[in-house]
Amino acid sequence: MRVKEVFKPFFLFCLTILCCTFVNAQDVLPFPPAPSGSQAGVTIETSTYKKRVEPKHLPADAPNILIILMDDAGPGATSTYGGEVNTPTLSRVAKTGISYNRFHSTAMCSPTRASLLTGRNHTRVGNGQIAAIANDFDGFSGTIPKSSATMAEVLKDYGYNTAAFGKWHNTPEEQITSKGPFDYWPTGYGFEYFYGFLAGEASQYEPTLVRNTSYVEHPKTSGGHNYYHLSEDIADDAIHWLQEQKAYAPEKPFFLYWAPGAAHGPHHVMKEWADKYKGKFDDGWDAYRERVFKRQKENGWIPQNTLLTPRATSMASWASIPEAEKPFQRRLMELWAGFAEHADYNAGRVIDEIEKLGELDNTIIIYIWGDNGSSSEGLNGTISEQLAQNGIPTKIEQHIAALNELGGLEVLGGPKTDNMFNAGWAWATSSPYQGTKLQGAYFGGIRQPMAISWPKGIKHDSTPRPQFHHVVDIVPTIYEINKIPAPQVVNGFPQDGLDGVSIVYSFTDPKAPGTHHTQFFDIMASRGIYQDGWFASARGPREPWVGGIPKGIKEWSPLTDTWQLYNIDEDWSQAVDLATKEPKKLESMKALFLTESAKNKNLPIGGGLWSTALYHPEDAPASLLTEWSFESPIKGMPESAAPKLGKVSNIVTLEVEVPENANGVLYALAGFSGGVTCYVKEGYLNYEFNLFEVQRTKVKSKDKLPTGKVKIEVESKLVDKIGGAMNVTLKVNGSAVGQGIVPAAMSLHFTSNATFDIGTDLDSPVSLDYFDQAPFTFNGKIGKTSIKYVKK
Repeated sequence: MRVKEVFKPFFLFCLTILCCTFVNAQDVLPFPPAPSGSQAGVTIETSTYKKRVEPKHLPADAPNILIILMDDAGPGATSTYGGEVNTPTLSRVAKTGISYNRFHSTAMCSPTRASLLTGRNHTRVGNGQIAAIANDFDGFSGTIPKSSATMAEVLKDYGYNTAAFGKWHNTPEEQITSKGPFDYWPTGYGFEYFYGFLAGEASQYEPTLVRNTSYVEHPKTSGGHNYYHLSEDIADDAIHWLQEQKAYAPEKPFFLYWAPGAAHGPHHVMKEWADKYKGKFDDGWDAYRERVFKRQKENGWIPQNTLLTPRATSMASWASIPEAEKPFQRRLMELWAGFAEHADYNAGRVIDEIEKLGELDNTIIIYIWGDNGSSSEGLNGTISEQLAQNGIPTKIEQHIAALNELGGLEVLGGPKTDNMFNAGWAWATSSPYQGTKLQGAYFGGIRQPMAISWPKGIKHDSTPRPQFHHVVDIVPTIYEINKIPAPQVVNGFPQDGLDGVSIVYSFTDPKAPGTHHTQFFDIMASRGIYQDGWFASARGPREPWVGGIPKGIKEWSPLTDTWQLYNIDEDWSQAVDLATKEPKKLESMKALFLTESAKNKNLPIGGGLWSTALYHPEDAPASLLTEWSFESPIKGMPESAAPKLGKVSNIVTLEVEVPENANGVLYALAGFSGGVTCYVKEGYLNYEFNLFEVQRTKVKSKDKLPTGKVKIEVESKLVDKIGGAMNVTLKVNGSAVGQGIVPAAMSLHFTSNATFDIGTDLDSPVSLDYFDQAPFTFNGKIGKTSIKYVKK
């Protein structure tokens, strides 16, 4: 061990002490409590009493802050800036404030959120990819370090009330059980209140929800309707929180972070919202893209000399889609549009409440249209979007056939499907740019429209701000507005410096020179580097709309990737590759990318691919346990922490008291969009492996279960490797009663937000056999349940 490594902990300790001793108070958080103003004597008569006064740490007119972050929404979608998805709330913010047309994300959910909340680059804070596929490399650990405090932590210490609603996606997967630890939950990152879901996505009808650090059931209804939808629920809850904040602490400003699951998959929305768009997309994605491009120019959103980039050769044209499949493809886009509009509407309800409370004039609203571009993970259009993450190739006829069994097109958008649109729609709604979500190399993945409104502090101006900026710039902007210096120590942790710059300078001058000079991008080796008007990029080893395992992925190396070069001051949309004309410039940009990667823990290049289905699914986040013993039935165990019953070889053993007319679920993992279940129906033992709705493997016992005390075993053994075939054997009292083979198991997970239950199926039911009887609680008694992994 080198000497400097030995002394590093001692150095950090000394730095903390020095900071606490010598720097100004605002550089060390939290602030020390105000000393007593009273002087104690021996007796009350000899004492003086003066109530202590806590000093104010904020300007007297510190604004409230509302950040609205949409999910998986491309720049060519919103009607505010030329698209065809109606977004009146975003338009409302833009029409009272200012807009930015060269603002950027990271191309992926967790990374963007980590950067937005901390003001640091995504790999620098361990979020080189989503938490569900985190690994042991520092830049890809899935954990925001305490040395990079979020703005919620800082604003709370300065006197803000803080709350977050909706999608979080920045907590390590294995730590999201009801037993924590809670250090990396929203409440551990400075949010005094949280209501939403911790994972990357959720069913909008049957989500697994958390309030602060407790799992809770969602209401039966939302938004004043006789049904439930998650976007409405988080708006309801935010409105309630605002009302209480105004009643209990009117002297305090608030910071509210509102991040719906829309328009991330699954694209769940009520029929009436999707029906608004009936017929509007009938001519397909190629025509949509051209219409939007024309409108973007007419509106002055993009420069007149912008070129419309072509469709990738690996992506289907609308004309190539068989006529029989087009109704399915059209309806998928109608649903996405309705889903996005519905979320925008509910964001408007939150703003309406702020106005009703008399706080709108001094509230800065930052509305970011997407944490990345539209998602092409629906591949060719799907009823079950987790197929892509698990690297399972399918054909469109499989989806349509499965959908027809469920009830046809009318079922899409409801609780029986986890539908996502065709990648062509994702590309179209990224007009005029190349790429989609998951591509850090192209603006279709990383360029996000943003509107900022603050009636008291920003004069409306319809001129788009063209300065190059990034989500890391929001934190320093908020700090400058509130005259908050970036703290050196927070909760005893010496702090990493900020990577972003404030955009306050652009509030009053749309033509001001940009101040964000260099920015790197990298999502799973789709990477780019910006510097002062130039952008160099490499696509990486895959295109996200191409299903299955990419050819040659095991031999891929970043050292042999082809790079492109763009002068984006002259070429707005990355349409003209200058790599061959400017080889020296390209080489200097490639060298700069490696320098920035080293500075930001973005090594190895492609490190985010490690724990995916492409390389090492066995290393994906999971419980360290290989054996479980449940003395009584358990419910609501997050899938990420539960036994991987659909992934690895295992044996489940249950001690059961079987009654006459036995019925009900013995155990269930995940939900209707994909999962494993073992249940009793009319006395027969049943097992089902639901491979993302497109393939269901069922095993049923030959005879009815005997009554009384029974030992039930379910053996699941991989034939070869993870993701391959799995043999399943049902045993009763030691004797085999049923056997089958699952043609293909799963590689990563069934869902991001479902659970494992014993004795019931509380999520969306795994099996159609008891869908209408859910949660189909077992009518006998379940004693001890044992689960253990076994080697082949």
